[in-house]
Amino acid sequence: MMLSEKIKVVRGDITQMRCDAIVNAANTELVLGSGVAGAIKAKGGPRIQRECDRIGQVPLGEAAVTEAGTLNAKYVIHAAGMRPGGRVDENSLRSTTLNSLKRAQEKGIKTIAFPAIGTGVGGLPLERCAKIMIDCVIGYLDSNQGSIEILYLVLFDEHAFQVFNSYLEERRSNI
Repeated sequence: MMLSEKIKVVRGDITQMRCDAIVNAANTELVLGSGVAGAIKAKGGPRIQRECDRIGQVPLGEAAVTEAGTLNAKYVIHAAGMRPGGRVDENSLRSTTLNSLKRAQEKGIKTIAFPAIGTGVGGLPLERCAKIMIDCVIGYLDSNQGSIEILYLVLFDEHAFQVFNSYLEERRSNI
């Protein structure tokens, strides 16, 4: 499969995705609060937070893996893009995206779904997030012939979907 076919932008609810892993826009304390994390906690059940509590803190830009509770995925990869009450910056987004992909490779994950990390309470502009995440994903998949077969970028609203889809199409024309 060509690299450009491995990445799919979809509009929807990441907690409804049927794939091996979904990525949570997490904080370094792995406390599932609001936004994507809150939806994962509500729909996946308390087991996910209990596993996060056992893991404890993770460094900024890192990622940790738990089971997915009652979600349609096998794992949740918690991408620690910010400290509690903080903001996501471009460097932490790059690091946490790449480290989430590394955790996926370690687990042999074939299908993974990412949200727009940091664009909610993290305060990162949507356009910057799309460029950083898509550039990271393309670079990683291009240089690593690992287990990932399909990578979904799952956007909840139409505007976010359009921003991500437009940038991916721009990149595809250059691949």
